[in-house]
Amino acid sequence: MTDSVRSPSARVRPAELLLLASVFVVAACGLVYELAAGALASYLLGDSILQFSTVIGTYLFAMGVGSWLSRHLVDGLVGHFLRIELMVGLFGGLMPAALFVAHAFLPVGELWSFRVLLYGAVGLIGVLVGLEIPLVMRILQARFARQHALKDVVSDVLTFDYLGALVVSLAFPLLLVPHLGVVRTGVFFGLLNVLVAVWALWMFRHEVAAVRRHAATCLLIMGMLVLAMVGAQPLTTWAEDRFYGNGVVLRESTPYQRIVLTGANGSTRLYLNGNLQFAARDEYRYHEALVHPAMSAHGAAQRVLVLGGGDGMAVREVLKHPSVQAVTLVELDPAMTRLFSQQPALVALNRGALRDPRVRVVNADAFTWLQQHDEVFDVIVIDFPDPTNHAIGKLYTTTFYSLVAEHLSASGFAVVQTTSPLIARQSFWTVASTLEAVDLRTQPYHVHVPSFGEWGFIVASHRPMPDRWPQRLPAGLKFLTPQGAPALFDFPPDMARVQAEPNRLSNQTLVHTFEAEWGRIHE
Repeated sequence: MTDSVRSPSARVRPAELLLLASVFVVAACGLVYELAAGALASYLLGDSILQFSTVIGTYLFAMGVGSWLSRHLVDGLVGHFLRIELMVGLFGGLMPAALFVAHAFLPVGELWSFRVLLYGAVGLIGVLVGLEIPLVMRILQARFARQHALKDVVSDVLTFDYLGALVVSLAFPLLLVPHLGVVRTGVFFGLLNVLVAVWALWMFRHEVAAVRRHAATCLLIMGMLVLAMVGAQPLTTWAEDRFYGNGVVLRESTPYQRIVLTGANGSTRLYLNGNLQFAARDEYRYHEALVHPAMSAHGAAQRVLVLGGGDGMAVREVLKHPSVQAVTLVELDPAMTRLFSQQPALVALNRGALRDPRVRVVNADAFTWLQQHDEVFDVIVIDFPDPTNHAIGKLYTTTFYSLVAEHLSASGFAVVQTTSPLIARQSFWTVASTLEAVDLRTQPYHVHVPSFGEWGFIVASHRPMPDRWPQRLPAGLKFLTPQGAPALFDFPPDMARVQAEPNRLSNQTLVHTFEAEWGRIHE
């Protein structure tokens, strides 16, 4: 056999093929635990880029430590591999459930302890996963050294390792999380790790000491994971009930977010990834303030664009203006528009707004949709969640607002929900500076919403702002009146304008400012 070509006798044997298949499985399992930790950290701590970056960095470093430690495992390689698989399956499989429960128990202001648990778990599992591949390589080299050179072993093992990572990286967001959820996905792959251990025990039973004890351990851990799989849904329900309080009436995981609806004390509340979006008892204050100043400033808006706001509440307010002929709602998550157009209790909240024949619902990313369309609108209502991470933060940048300006008619008005000018003062005025950086004129205002506190909005336009706000209002509003509205545009000293740089796509300083300002309320 030459240095570059295997001899016919070096064909892959069944035992070798099974070992390589186990590499595929353990690589897939290892990546799932990494992705699950990153996803949970993003859900529970916000800022997905920061969480995924730090989780991946910690995990890769821990894998390097594990690979270095593997040199100290000399004898009984198969036994070491078997035990490591069992530990990876147990700790990795139960990690998402443990993190979920821990977060439910921790006080709001003590998330530092959750981070300690998160990175401790990621580090432990990373070390164990880092031990796996070097051991498999050494087992292959020891058993098949006569057939294959070391370079062939390394090539085969890494090929299956990378293939496993590819399959899971595609399946995790598209299949696993939407259908199993993060908790069950972790448990399922923990079971796969245990099955690899069972296979190793059977294949190398003549080389492993205390076979019966190892078999009993395999059965015990497998039983624990099966129970965890069965109890995953009740566990998730219990943890969410503890976090949100009694009265969770709907919970759904989508590729984009975790949707939870509560109905405690007869007041529906919507939470996305744990963040309150509205409470039925006072949402009218928020949505009337969001929509009607811009709509009344225009006076006769016919074509209206609503970005975000998949609950249909903003659309409900828009439709109160008789001049409206067409409303386009662009909402990323189809689950949101489905729930709020089909669930009777939710349809009652938005008064069937999403079923109105004047309303066209588009499930798409707002950024991409604006880039791909050239329609012009009289009023644009922007009702996105707060910029808690970079995925949402891009919707508060000069790049995005330039697109908004292109789609806004010369006489039109856009309005942006803009967090709290009291709690997040710097963040609020950063949005104002960002809108002004794309040559839009701005008029900030604020309103008190009991569920949120003092909340802010900014109207933007190509033309000068009206002297009086608002000039005309539709009948039947619960909160906003022509007499009371002017007070919304008055900012006391503790909310007055401060110097703030525009938020750009290249840096997204708003995300970090927002996180720092809201983080201080728990100090």
